[in-house]
Amino acid sequence: MLIDCDTCVGRGVHCHDCVITVLLSRPPESVDFDDEERTALDSLADAGLVPRLRMVPTLPLVPDSSGIARGIA
Repeated sequence: MLIDCDTCVGRGVHCHDCVITVLLSRPPESVDFDDEERTALDSLADAGLVPRLRMVPTLPLVPDSSGIARGIA
């Protein structure tokens, strides 16, 4: 899963309560998590150790040929 903070409608408003900010201290240009990493983040969030990913893309996400979901116009 490609997380592109520049395309998130919550950028700025919800960054303080997003796992990306907690893990990386600031919203990055983009982060790419594989399925294992997403499962680990979900487990940490389920246990209350980190907030959930709050990514809400402005564009629909569609997997590309490599399986990575990317925003399309």
